[in-house]
Amino acid sequence: MRSERTLGDGRPRARYRPGPRGRAAAGLLLAVALLTGCGVGDTGPLAAGAPAKGRRTTDGEGRLRVYFLTRHGSWPVTRPAPEGTAGPQAALDALLDGPTRAERGRGLRTAVPRGAHVVRARASAGAVDLNLPWVVAELDRAAVNQLVCTAAAAPGVPGGREPADVTVRVHESGISGEAWSVRCDENGAAAPVETADGAG
Repeated sequence: MRSERTLGDGRPRARYRPGPRGRAAAGLLLAVALLTGCGVGDTGPLAAGAPAKGRRTTDGEGRLRVYFLTRHGSWPVTRPAPEGTAGPQAALDALLDGPTRAERGRGLRTAVPRGAHVVRARASAGAVDLNLPWVVAELDRAAVNQLVCTAAAAPGVPGGREPADVTVRVHESGISGEAWSVRCDENGAAAPVETADGAG
């Protein structure tokens, strides 16, 4: 036989039944307990995958996108442009300076030859003319990718095209005739215009 607890005057003690608020609070505590046990840790963001692709990275005309390399391929970094000089030439000058110490510490490198080389870049409607002090055949393919993609992504190219739609006309040192017309594809690589258009 079950005994009931009584108050001091002999009356049975009333049983506690939670109201709507109490039931809601209990449900919330149960949900928190379940989520805590799901293995969701406080790890912060993790780096993974290929570099993000997107629109031209500029803040007005004051930002440059410079392509360096990782072991996984081309990787663009954003640099402030010298005041009043944002454009393909400033972007190429930044590329020739190479990665900063902090960027090297993050594993960025360059295949563009070091030394007192001058690369000239001039923008026109939807295009950049790139005058190299080298013959393309003398360069590492990764260096060509860096040069072309940095030129294509530079601010100040008339026409408002996205980097993948900018034609880069490469003029090689000591070679006369028509320039080599390429674009920077979505993987950060130089591709002949015919191939980039899907007609090659």
